Amino acid sequence: METQPTPANTPPMTLSVSDLNRIARETLETSFPPLWVRGELSNVTHAPSGHIYFTLKDAGAQVRCTLWRSRAQRLSISLRAGMQVELRAQVTLYEPRGDYQLSVESVREAGVGHLFDAFVRLKAKLEAEGLFANDKKRSPPHYPRGVAIISSPQAAALKDVCASFARRAPHLKLVLLPTPVQGDGAGARIAAALDRLARIAPVKGLDVVVLVRGGGSIEDLWAFNEEVVARAIRRCALPVISGVGHETDFTIADFAADLRATTPTAAAELASAGFYAAPDLLDRRHIAMQRAMQRRLNTLQQQTDRIALRLTHPRQRLADSRAAVTALARRMRMAMASHTQTLARQNMHLGARLNALRPTPACYRPAIDALQNALQRNIRRQLSQRRTQLDALAAHLDHLNPEAVLSRGYSITRDEHGHILRDAAATATNRDITVQLHRGKLSARVIQQQPAIDSD
Repeated sequence: METQPTPANTPPMTLSVSDLNRIARETLETSFPPLWVRGELSNVTHAPSGHIYFTLKDAGAQVRCTLWRSRAQRLSISLRAGMQVELRAQVTLYEPRGDYQLSVESVREAGVGHLFDAFVRLKAKLEAEGLFANDKKRSPPHYPRGVAIISSPQAAALKDVCASFARRAPHLKLVLLPTPVQGDGAGARIAAALDRLARIAPVKGLDVVVLVRGGGSIEDLWAFNEEVVARAIRRCALPVISGVGHETDFTIADFAADLRATTPTAAAELASAGFYAAPDLLDRRHIAMQRAMQRRLNTLQQQTDRIALRLTHPRQRLADSRAAVTALARRMRMAMASHTQTLARQNMHLGARLNALRPTPACYRPAIDALQNALQRNIRRQLSQRRTQLDALAAHLDHLNPEAVLSRGYSITRDEHGHILRDAAATATNRDITVQLHRGKLSARVIQQQPAIDSD
């Protein structure tokens, strides 16, 4: 689409001041992403609304800044004039006055940025190794015999810790392992003190160790952010309670420790919690025991009352037993009479059925005689038939008997093995043969063979 040229005599577009400031603000906010700015604080004003207004400057320039209440409440440091800080802020413009300013999101002391980055990197590394895993945490004993305290003898927090132990568990044995908690080499000294506990804890009867350090900047607490301290905490022979800094301070030692307290005094309270709660626990258990004993007594009393109600005089018990025996005898007689009557009725009923089913031989006699006569006739007829058949079979068998023809002058000749000879060629000369006649047998020897002459 072609843009129509603006006539030369058309007046230029005119903006109101509000429109101009709005466009300028939108241009600044879209052109500049949130960024970090370093400078010195001045003119710090805490408004009743909770917002904080100040100026950030350096040797050559300055810029107005606003920290809104919602973000100011989350600050871990107190802003004061002259502080060197680093701000994360959004470049913007305050439209009502046309003032260019920074809308601050977070504030940290100058020079702390690289320490915080180192803190984040080390925390991520140790967390990836599983050094902070909950399954590796140990629970401090509920009633420790002694507590090892790792702190500087000059630390103000140490006095608060000792006072807390004296108030809550004055009998508890405290052993101080004097160690610098700030400055060069402090981390290595803290780690060495933790390692010493493996040797001295059994001798001195120590069951838990407390790390004590008051609040401060990240530089002041840096000894507790060193890797050597974190690893020493995990290999320490005793459960470790970390009481380092204030409630908003977090160190690597807090994550590595078996238990973290918000303050050094809170660490002493955790270590002595069992003894401090013991009186209340004893009172509760004493009350519970009294109640249990009272319930037991009430139960036994009720049982005694029920047993007493069941007790009766022997004369009364004999009378009751005699009455019971009499009643049972009466019931037994009634039951026997009823049973006898029932059996009698059943006997009469069965007798009637038996009489009804009993046969009368006289009425069946003619039929029996007729059947007997028919049976005898049938037997005589069958015997006659069977005798005739037997005679016929015997005659037929006689005709088939091979020895029957011997009576007509025939004979049967067998060789020495008993085989019947049917052919003269079936035996040889000088062989013994047997001739069976109608009566008796003849033994003979073959002298000459005369083979049969074929009719063909």
